[in-house]
Amino acid sequence: MCGITGWVAYRQDLEAQRDVVDAMTETMSCRGPDARGTWYAPHVALGHRRLAVIDLPGGEQPMTTEVGHDGRAVTLAMVYSGEVYNYTELRDELRRRGHAFTTDSDTEVVLRAYAEWGTAFAEHLNGMYALAIWDPRIETLVMVRDRMGIKPFFYYPTADGVLFGSEPKAILANPAVPAVVEADGLRETLTATKTPGRSLWAGMSEVEPGTVVTVDRSGVRKSVYWRLETRPHVDDQETSVARVRELLDDVTRRQLVADVPRCVLLSGGLDSSALTALAAGQLAEEGRKVRSFAVDFVGQEENFQPSELRGTPDTPYVHDVADLVHSQHSDIVLDNAALTDPEIRRKVIRANDAPVSGDIFGSLYLLFSAIREQSTVALSGESADEVFGGYLWFHDPEVRSKPMFPWLAYMVSRRPGNHVHVLRKDVLQRLDLGGHLRDRYAEAVGEVGRLDGESDDEWAMRKICYLHLTRMVRILLDRKDRMSMAVGLEVRVPFCDHRLVEYVYNTPWSLKTFDGHEKSLLRAATADVLPRSVVERRKSPYPQTQDPAYVVTLAGQVRELLADKHAVFELVDRKRADELARSADDAARRQLEQTLSLATWLDLYHPDIKLSR
Repeated sequence: MCGITGWVAYRQDLEAQRDVVDAMTETMSCRGPDARGTWYAPHVALGHRRLAVIDLPGGEQPMTTEVGHDGRAVTLAMVYSGEVYNYTELRDELRRRGHAFTTDSDTEVVLRAYAEWGTAFAEHLNGMYALAIWDPRIETLVMVRDRMGIKPFFYYPTADGVLFGSEPKAILANPAVPAVVEADGLRETLTATKTPGRSLWAGMSEVEPGTVVTVDRSGVRKSVYWRLETRPHVDDQETSVARVRELLDDVTRRQLVADVPRCVLLSGGLDSSALTALAAGQLAEEGRKVRSFAVDFVGQEENFQPSELRGTPDTPYVHDVADLVHSQHSDIVLDNAALTDPEIRRKVIRANDAPVSGDIFGSLYLLFSAIREQSTVALSGESADEVFGGYLWFHDPEVRSKPMFPWLAYMVSRRPGNHVHVLRKDVLQRLDLGGHLRDRYAEAVGEVGRLDGESDDEWAMRKICYLHLTRMVRILLDRKDRMSMAVGLEVRVPFCDHRLVEYVYNTPWSLKTFDGHEKSLLRAATADVLPRSVVERRKSPYPQTQDPAYVVTLAGQVRELLADKHAVFELVDRKRADELARSADDAARRQLEQTLSLATWLDLYHPDIKLSR
């Protein structure tokens, strides 16, 4: 796992821009603490920061290889972030095709795969990756992102080429890029959905998941090499359960490969517990124990109040799993002082390049910081709810019937007060967040294919599953990547293996819920390796602190902004913020968090915000 950046300028000699390229590269130092490198040709510069995971001495980047062109040798150069889990099979195939390898790294396999197959090489990869290859034969930059969008990747077209980076901060470090935010960017950030290709920053786009973007002298082109498609499912229940287990065993084995310490993130829910148990069984074959980590909060047992979303605390279930599989387990216990620390908030905002809010970001940052002291790679159960249909709103007929993103429909119906916006009325009018969400919803459901003869109920659930796998999951994947890579921890997400996603997406909803509960396929496929308590536990999301002192501290910090007449009140309703700070109750939590995050973002980035009227 690493951080990448680069610059192509067809009318400049970038050798003269080394200071700028170095600055762009250094913004990625958290993502790659182990090594740095740059590579130059007359019109291209590539920068790389490395987190060494596989072939520690041999995977240095930027990586180059010689290829023939018009009777002479020319140099292909690549920067690459991520992991390709089928690299050993690909290396064997490439050797049969005449390629010789000088390292044991997956990086060299990816580069030689491009030399062999051109842009079609992306179809051969199984993994999480964002990569850029300079091909001098056609004077073209080739940028590729993994199918599910696990690894972030941004680009900024210029008058004579393009800038790119793992994160916006790498692009913003170039003086040619102004830190401008327009209405569309704020809309994306302030609504809980993620439109493919869009970015907070004006002029900047994401390389969309499953897409190859090429840049040459004539401009930017895109080609899609993978999309989530509707296909008939022909397997019966028993066969489907067996296939899910077969895929999970294979995915887990592939994603445990590393030359550095590994661990599993364990929450005591079905997803992470299944992953922990499968990993424990496979590592036991090598005579090793799995290491597991869980997050908890000071006073959580005393303060915990069950709700519809969170019926039970995690810790008892975490310990049931750890005891059953004999993992080397650690609970990471966080306190309010850390969760509300303004310096932690600044690190979170800096890692995301956006005014993200909510204590989950901070708790993930602190959790990953603690894990990084003992491990370099972690496996996570992230995205299983999106794949298998785990959230409560999947099973709520009222929510399912509404023509809007279901997670938003659920939250509005259950917590209407939490969605009273803290922004000023004139800002909200210019943003028109409701219209934005309606448009984005219509676009998303318009992408979904329907099977011949598919019932209305199955068709409705297919659309809901699609929305989660192409919109919601990308928010969570981006959060996980930014918070983990901010401390140099590589988090892998086995449930995002595209083979598993494709298979489960096309199973009928009746099969996904055959036992009358959520995630029936996953439960049946892994029940034999889990404690009974976890098998019978209902869905509970990532935990949050329930200590009342958390909101009280946030309220005090917002009162400080009010006293300082902070610039955030050009966006935030001052009177509303004052009322929230005075109440300091849990209903004010979300708006207080958002106010503080916006203020921190403004302080760090000083964006030029342009909202059209």
